[in-house]
Amino acid sequence: MSKIVIFFCFIIILISNSYSQEEYYLTLRNNEVNLRQGPSFEHPIKLVYKKKFLPVLVKDKSDNFRKIIDHENNSGWIHISQLSKKKAAINNYKNSVIFKSPSFYSKPLALLEIGRLCLIKKCKNDWCKIKTGEYSGWIEKKNLKGRL
Repeated sequence: MSKIVIFFCFIIILISNSYSQEEYYLTLRNNEVNLRQGPSFEHPIKLVYKKKFLPVLVKDKSDNFRKIIDHENNSGWIHISQLSKKKAAINNYKNSVIFKSPSFYSKPLALLEIGRLCLIKKCKNDWCKIKTGEYSGWIEKKNLKGRL
């Protein structure tokens, strides 16, 4: 009986460790966020982000800090209070088209240049409804990189 309990404890530990190392996207909560060289306020600042809702890929965690990589491959540590679960993405495809409806046959509204930040309103199937600047419409999900 004790071998079974030990076996299940071992399985639970393996599962919990695999979930904790999963990568996921978050966005920046403020217009000014410090990226640090290490996971504490004592570590020097590498750079300062000036774009609210910029999506970053979380790679690791240490207490209240998260190690991230941005769309330009900058990496470092950000305090969790400066991160948000707000959905946003960056257009990673040259000249994506924003459509009025989630279909190639609907009215095209605008061309979206590469690197443009988009707030995600909702996604369904292969399309996401976005808002960027003065434009709001649908774009193919495959053209976006970030928290969808």
